[in-house]
Amino acid sequence: MVSAQSSNLGKTYSLLMIKSFLIWTFTLAVCLLVVGFPLVVLMATVGCLLSIILQSVMPVSAVLLVAGALIMFNVMAVVLAAGVLTVKGVHPNEIKWLSWLHGEADQMQATVYAACPLTCEIKI
Repeated sequence: MVSAQSSNLGKTYSLLMIKSFLIWTFTLAVCLLVVGFPLVVLMATVGCLLSIILQSVMPVSAVLLVAGALIMFNVMAVVLAAGVLTVKGVHPNEIKWLSWLHGEADQMQATVYAACPLTCEIKI
């Protein structure tokens, strides 16, 4: 009985770790695409210049090599960062600015119209 419960607890913990890793991977990939757009433009510019330089040295597949290296660098950075956050035990539910990820709505302020201070307090 005890070994069955510990096995079930181990499965639950491993599933929680996998879920956390996948959520971090998704979140970091979205952040890289949306927030890191200037970084992506800079990497594309450097990649174009690097492929032009490499074209004179090895004319066969310089563009393929540079594009593959840039894509692999981005994928490895996201996976490595997600792995580090998962191993450290940081769960996405603990992060305040990720409220959109776990379904909590931000508190919206009530709309105040210009005439409201004159008419809102009047009770008929």
